[in-house]
Amino acid sequence: MSWLLGETDSWTLLTILGLACVTVVARSFFFILDKEWTLPTWAQRGLQYAPIAALSAVIVPEIVMLQGQMIHTLKDARLYAVAGGLAYFFWRRGQGQAVLGTILSGMVVYLPLHIGLGW
Repeated sequence: MSWLLGETDSWTLLTILGLACVTVVARSFFFILDKEWTLPTWAQRGLQYAPIAALSAVIVPEIVMLQGQMIHTLKDARLYAVAGGLAYFFWRRGQGQAVLGTILSGMVVYLPLHIGLGW
């Protein structure tokens, strides 16, 4: 068994075992209960914003930062691509295909500025 563990110390193994137990209990929590469990209304309302919050947490730093630093110039193609995508989204809002059109319009603005002008 020592070949399997290598030089892993006991604290690391204990941590992995503890996290595995917590994961199993958390995932099986809904099966353990005898009666149906529902979220409170405030939690259900809050979960409606979870996908947009997660997406924003990934995308916003990618737009406003370059190599871990805030961008200091307006000569960045990403800013204009976001402006173009937002303009399309608000123009077509409620008319269908807003997400695909937003991505395409952002890329139509981004690619010439990034590839053509080197921004």
